[in-house]
Amino acid sequence: MGEISIKINIADRVYPLRVETEEEEVIRYAAKLINEKIKELQDNYAVRDKQDLLSMCVLQYATGMIKAERKSQNQDSGIENSIHELDNILTEFFKK
Repeated sequence: MGEISIKINIADRVYPLRVETEEEEVIRYAAKLINEKIKELQDNYAVRDKQDLLSMCVLQYATGMIKAERKSQNQDSGIENSIHELDNILTEFFKK
């Protein structure tokens, strides 16, 4: 579809970006979530410095991403083990 130019506002700073058309919605939604998280952190903690708020926000999102990746890896490993078990059972069955 091609690239488009957009402006994203995060923590009261505007960032001009060139993105693929199909990515625009996701990027705008991500910026919205970041700004909402910053507002939540600002309301719940006595932190006013934007850099500190951004760092706290990034830490929370990175932690969530790592947890999700680990969960996905564990699920994949469980599925792989199940497939091997099934393969062994079928192999033994067809040997008879």
